[in-house]
Amino acid sequence: MAKVTEEQVEEVRALIAAIPRGMVSTYGDLAAVVGLSSPRIVGWIMRTDAADLPWQRVVPASGRPAVGLRTRQLAKLREEGVRIVDDRIDMTAHRVQW
Repeated sequence: MAKVTEEQVEEVRALIAAIPRGMVSTYGDLAAVVGLSSPRIVGWIMRTDAADLPWQRVVPASGRPAVGLRTRQLAKLREEGVRIVDDRIDMTAHRVQW
């Protein structure tokens, strides 16, 4: 994995915290805003340092959450008013435009 600075970690954390209720962002969008070389780095940051953040608002670009988290993540997003059809988030209506 590419070297990640503490500043980049904090920037990713700040962006996740800034995603409004009822909206989502993708791993790739967050990586692009911060200037990271891969969306996987955002996933790594979230696995290691995001327990206190609205993690449910960060999703794959497909709008279909990972199988292991899908039920819990989609339930949390539904509670926030996110439109979900066939276990897929309506990205057109709910994707944050950075």
